[in-house]
Amino acid sequence: MMQPRDRMLAQIAHEETDPIPAMIWFAPGLQQRLDEYYGGVTWRDRLPQYRFKCEPIQLSRCEPLGPGRHRDVFGTVWRNDGLADHIERSPLPDPVLREGVIPTFESLVDPARIAQCRDNLARHPDVLRIADSFGRGLYELSWVLRGFEQALTDALIEPVFYEELLDRLTDLFIKVTEVCVSLPVDAVSSGDDWGDQNGVTVGPDLWRRLFKPRYARIFAVVKAAGKKVIHHSCGSVADIMDDLVEIGVDVLNPIQPEPRGMNPYELKRRYGRNITLCGGLGTQHLLPFGTPAAIRQEVRRLCGELGRGGGFILQPAKALRDETPTENAVATFEAFVQERTANQ
Repeated sequence: MMQPRDRMLAQIAHEETDPIPAMIWFAPGLQQRLDEYYGGVTWRDRLPQYRFKCEPIQLSRCEPLGPGRHRDVFGTVWRNDGLADHIERSPLPDPVLREGVIPTFESLVDPARIAQCRDNLARHPDVLRIADSFGRGLYELSWVLRGFEQALTDALIEPVFYEELLDRLTDLFIKVTEVCVSLPVDAVSSGDDWGDQNGVTVGPDLWRRLFKPRYARIFAVVKAAGKKVIHHSCGSVADIMDDLVEIGVDVLNPIQPEPRGMNPYELKRRYGRNITLCGGLGTQHLLPFGTPAAIRQEVRRLCGELGRGGGFILQPAKALRDETPTENAVATFEAFVQERTANQ
């Protein structure tokens, strides 16, 4: 019998599996409601775990600054007392790279943490083992360091500064990635939200000039080590799909079906032989506002059409949020379980 890791690797190799790997997450409030619905927590064990992730270099480390505020390793001050964190103060008010803003690789290395990651990975041989290289990528960190509007302005009117900033971050990410591939992992994951509802935020041409060659360098480290590249980008990246294949992305998530050009069935038709699609189940409209019957129907269709020929991992585009009706969350979960058991 295939283990969860075998199914994941087979899908990434564009081989059909029966069942298709399925992963789902719920916001804490919704998860509590499901505990009440099912009368306990054992429902959570009805779907197998398909992956284990670790973060050997903790770029996401934060220093608390009191209630509702923290500072990250780059010196950006955040408010974290709302639905989503937002920037209160960026550390680069002017287009000048001050020393110390981008931390040195050596200052981020914790040998004990790396050793713990290695031990934890060894205890999960039956699932896909992933090292998370950086939660925020080059694009996101540029506006974390400068502010969103200012970073977009820099890309156009301060290109020397902006590209130097990207180069410094790229050099850091390459060193972090080298640590990731030294561990007993199957894949290295990264994340950078390049898209919005209408397309690549900076436009595909500027993305190709600024980000494509730098990510090619980062992903080359992963490919040279024989590992898989998993990349996360929200929004529409339809205009750069060929580029993502070219620079070595093996798995793309979350495949939000609502943004322009991200219809998962069309993406499968055009790119299904070259990239694995992870996601596809819409969390903007279908899951919060659709009917349970429509949810079950879409899960069946995704598995039937996107699962053909491999290269698909079933997943909601995002974790199901607390505003999702309980009956829709139950329908989603039960549809995932049904697809697994019906095909075993």
